Amino acid sequence: MDAHIAEWQTRAEAFKPLNLKAIEPSLQELDAHLTLRSHIVGYTLTDADTTVWKTLRENRVAHAFVKQNLMPNLCRWFRYIEEAYPQSVVLAERPKEATKGGRSKKEGGGNDDANYDIGLQDVGDGTGIVTRFPPEPSGYLHIGHAKAALLNDYFAHTKYKGKLILRFDDTNPSKEKEEFQDSIVEDCALLGVKPDLVSYTSDHFDELYKRAVQMIKDGLAYADDTAQEKMRAERMDGIASERREMSPEETLAKFEEMKKGTPEGTRWCIRAKMSVDNPNKAMRDPVIYRCNPEDHHRTGSKWKMYPTYDFCCPIVDSVEGVTHALRTTEYNDRDAQYQWFITKLKLRKVHNWGFARLNFVRTVLSKRKLTKIVDAGFVWGWDDPRMPTVRGVRRRGAVIPALQEFILKQGPSKNIVNLDWYSFWATNKKHIEPTAARYIAIDEDAKVPVTVVGAREGVNTEDKPKHAKYDLGNKKVVFSKDIIMEQADAQSFAQDEEITLMNWGNAIVRKISHSINPLSKDGFKTVTGLELELHLQGDVKKTSKKVTWLSKDQELIPIELVDFDYLISKDKLEPEDTLEDFLNKKTETRVKAVADCNAAELKVDDIIQFDRKGFFRIDKAFAHGQAIQAFQIPTGKSK
Repeated sequence: MDAHIAEWQTRAEAFKPLNLKAIEPSLQELDAHLTLRSHIVGYTLTDADTTVWKTLRENRVAHAFVKQNLMPNLCRWFRYIEEAYPQSVVLAERPKEATKGGRSKKEGGGNDDANYDIGLQDVGDGTGIVTRFPPEPSGYLHIGHAKAALLNDYFAHTKYKGKLILRFDDTNPSKEKEEFQDSIVEDCALLGVKPDLVSYTSDHFDELYKRAVQMIKDGLAYADDTAQEKMRAERMDGIASERREMSPEETLAKFEEMKKGTPEGTRWCIRAKMSVDNPNKAMRDPVIYRCNPEDHHRTGSKWKMYPTYDFCCPIVDSVEGVTHALRTTEYNDRDAQYQWFITKLKLRKVHNWGFARLNFVRTVLSKRKLTKIVDAGFVWGWDDPRMPTVRGVRRRGAVIPALQEFILKQGPSKNIVNLDWYSFWATNKKHIEPTAARYIAIDEDAKVPVTVVGAREGVNTEDKPKHAKYDLGNKKVVFSKDIIMEQADAQSFAQDEEITLMNWGNAIVRKISHSINPLSKDGFKTVTGLELELHLQGDVKKTSKKVTWLSKDQELIPIELVDFDYLISKDKLEPEDTLEDFLNKKTETRVKAVADCNAAELKVDDIIQFDRKGFFRIDKAFAHGQAIQAFQIPTGKSK
């Protein structure tokens, strides 16, 4: 043992250069060495652990790399040593490193916590990089999937000049549909994600079956009929299954029953023979095949059993030429499992690389929970604007460039945080502001008739810009002495006050007619009519009230303005929370209004701004007998 410790103390020198390329091969060797180990030498802490740990910790480049979780075994060991033996890995006081300005890096803000953009491992000239986006076709893409798709596309096509595979992980016929498969292809196209190849895990079922048979023959897998709850408890407690020592011959016989889908076969599953009590519970004999007699939407009735994602992923990645499997950090513990399959099956090496999943407050991204919300009728469907699906947020008014910018701005960070939707919608507003033409809408139930004294006789029209700052063309503004405006504005006016009629000019309030609501404690006054006197020579810069209005002498277009609230009433659902207990009962508000005549030309998907009301996406266009339906787009401001 002493010789092994001395060897690692010497090898620690290889971790000292402040150059990632120089130390990465040694880090990879250490990661491989720690695959099934908690200590570098033996079963307790030795000088091999403390020397290597301190060397890595004192090298800012190495330490930054370790914190990226790119090598799962190394990162697991590093955290374990730090937490289990804090007194043995105390660092000496580090000298301050002077900068050109005479300040230390600590004083200047540069320190070990810097975010080093180290990219992917073993990239070469970048042309050999192959990433993959492997969604299960069991639902529509949500904004979390969008991050995975865009990051894989970014590394394959932007940062490097490699290839991207869109692979459907179609291994569960009970949940999957061709409808979902088609929608994922369409949504990827909408996101600007362009795969170089579309493949299916089901394309590899024969290969996966052969690999499983070989594992069984090699004593690396066994059949198990332990009840699910008991199996889960045994894995948690590190207890070996009673079936663990079943012979390869007997296991193959059970596997054949599973393949036929017989009643006997449905009782069994196949488990990889990894470990019983590994500290990493993902390594405790995971299931690699389950029996399911349902027909598959691509392979029909050929197969009655299907491989699990954990088994398929490393094999298909390797076979298809993937070089880097980018996954969310929730898979960190399963990276060791992934590499176990690579090693035991003698597969071509694939790197694991983790990034934080995208979480939002008051939002669920679990496909199981989203399916429950859809099936229970809480929403109209997967493209409901309250849903966090790609289609849902687009129907709410998100534009693809904003989605791309926001998600890529989160980047490959591994910090898991619950983002606020306001930050996303603020990004979206930046993109829609220059392209959103402006219109006028007045609430139908709150409109007030107004007479304008001094207006030219008859009905007059002028062309006005659709946007004050951007050239979006012109719209027709109709002028006449009979106009309408909103009750809230009318109630705010004082006798003889000068106001500004937007797109027209100043006017003075000469007469206000009221009706008093007797049920109101404070004698709330409803304005029933106004008389204004035009004062076009007035200075619009000096008035405090700029109000919207519409001439009654035009075709007023009926419109329904719809706003939405969160589906979930709690910022973050805990595992013990019941979804139904935190679903908002009222999540939409509808207001009937009338819009200016130009709104008749609006088309579905147009994004516009109603002055003083906000941005809206047109969900239904105007047709005689059918009002426009417009969804309000959040802008990143708190209500």
